[in-house]
Amino acid sequence: MPLLPYPEEVLGRARGIRLLILDVDGVLTDGRLYFDAKGETLKVFHVRDGHGIKMAQRGGIEVALVSGRRSDAAFHRARELGVTRFYEGVRDKAAILEELLAALNLTPPQVAAVGDELVDLPLFHRVGLGVAVADAVPEVRAAAHWVTTLPGGQGAVREVCDLLLKAQGRWEELVRPWQEPAAD
Repeated sequence: MPLLPYPEEVLGRARGIRLLILDVDGVLTDGRLYFDAKGETLKVFHVRDGHGIKMAQRGGIEVALVSGRRSDAAFHRARELGVTRFYEGVRDKAAILEELLAALNLTPPQVAAVGDELVDLPLFHRVGLGVAVADAVPEVRAAAHWVTTLPGGQGAVREVCDLLLKAQGRWEELVRPWQEPAAD
């Protein structure tokens, strides 16, 4: 089965990924910040992104959320998804990458990072697969190995998870339970 529409170079990079680093605002969310009457920040997460993360985890890919902002909503979403590597208030994402590489005994080519903003560029310069969401700033899209078709917070993370699982030959196995007809 051909793995279109992915370029062969992207598939090659995706085959070896063992860690997926996701930005939060603008990647897992649409980047807009909502404040309630008490000043609490509210965020909206797409259910398909969450399902993609769960599938990636089942496929053996570790997931980390790395955010420049502190957010109870993002913390709770990470916990709900079983993401234990959650970093917030981060100013130096490259330092977190180094920490994760050491903790997981990985090399940079085994890491994918998804971002949308200039602060994500240092990760893109170090990892094996840098992915920009469709509505990322132009500099991030230009530096990316691949750009999603969907914008942040609207299924872009699911696209990345699907790419990784398909490139690694895990897709069919993971979706089979939903494709098999129910027994009578």
